[in-house]
Amino acid sequence: MMCRRYMHLIFYLIFLGAALIIYFIQSGMLKVKKSTLAHRLSPEQSKISSLTELPRPNVSCQGAELRKFVPYEMDNILERRAKEYKQHQLRRKTNADIIIASANSPLQYPITGFRVAPLKKRLIPGLALQTQGRSLTANKREVYKVSLSVKSGVLSVEDLLDGDQVEGQGQSELTISSSSLTQLNDLLSRVTYTSTIYHIRTSDLVSFTFEDHKAMFPIMIRRPSVPVLYDPGKDINSQVTIITKTFLRYKELNVLIQSIRKFYPNIKIIVADDSLNPEPVSGNNIEHYIMPPAQGWFAGRNLAVSQLTTKYFLWVDDDFVFLNETRIESFVEIMEALPELDVLGGEVSGDQFYFVLEYDEGDESDGGCLRRIRGFHQPLPGYDGCFLVDGVVNYFLARTDAVRSVGFDPFLKRVAHTDGLCYGTED
Repeated sequence: MMCRRYMHLIFYLIFLGAALIIYFIQSGMLKVKKSTLAHRLSPEQSKISSLTELPRPNVSCQGAELRKFVPYEMDNILERRAKEYKQHQLRRKTNADIIIASANSPLQYPITGFRVAPLKKRLIPGLALQTQGRSLTANKREVYKVSLSVKSGVLSVEDLLDGDQVEGQGQSELTISSSSLTQLNDLLSRVTYTSTIYHIRTSDLVSFTFEDHKAMFPIMIRRPSVPVLYDPGKDINSQVTIITKTFLRYKELNVLIQSIRKFYPNIKIIVADDSLNPEPVSGNNIEHYIMPPAQGWFAGRNLAVSQLTTKYFLWVDDDFVFLNETRIESFVEIMEALPELDVLGGEVSGDQFYFVLEYDEGDESDGGCLRRIRGFHQPLPGYDGCFLVDGVVNYFLARTDAVRSVGFDPFLKRVAHTDGLCYGTED
């Protein structure tokens, strides 16, 4: 009897664990609606057109409904999550939209912007054979025949019917023939590419041929990233954490904390401390992290950033003081309006310090040349007194996920402000 009860208990725990796993997986899923490919040509049959919406595969969550799992006390979290995901998409958006080359030759195909996940299949948009206004119309063919080939994947035509003339289905070389140009283009509109080599950042090259006409276009193979979303909550305390690094300056640190609490009594403060003889730092909603002695400025920054749970953080030096004019909300307002920004600097004692970095690549032996220049790239449109730059003063609001993706070099202990910024200028 005891053995049977023990087995029942094990079965119940396994079932409960599986249910929890399914719950967490379903809670993190995003419902992706199938988008329609809309390719429009101008009346002048422009040579290049852009497709801003790409076809997406259907995603099914097997009837799961996220709303059923949201506790009532988390009011409006679905709306906040939708807003955060929209901003995430804007931040990750690139200019690599699908661009179709419309009949520079009779062949129409995507010039750039077509992406496929490793080992996944996707419809190739925009494939067609165009004959309007060309000699092909006057000399009507008995058979239209096109060929496509790839190197690191296979090609197929979806939903083949009896009588469709397709050779090489599911192989690296595909040939499509038809006596009807309309039918040929219908088959081309259903050509798919499947990646067969697992590599998260590579590409393939498609060769597209009709008679003496040949075109080539790339397929980017990239593993899609999982969005990192933070719940912004309902006030500044849920959006921003203030972080600082201190070393042997507890008097100045306490003045800073008191000035913060004057204007933001409930906002979280994180202190990274590598003092030789640490002293306690206490107070409401303060996290004090003791480091090994004299680890340095950037090691402390990395520690503080690693403990963040908010979308943004405000970096301040430990000898700063908040004033009546200090408004973190103004920072957040700009960052929310411009999701492509990663860091937004402010003024300290009336000084709006900023600079740009210029890097000239050199050869393998001598390396490149990095210059720091006082100035800006250009004004930030719509915001007077704001400029697009590469470096700012040590009083800035930053996106947590952006800074975590770059980090700071702990080898640099004291003077390293420029170095910390130059690594983040590429993306």
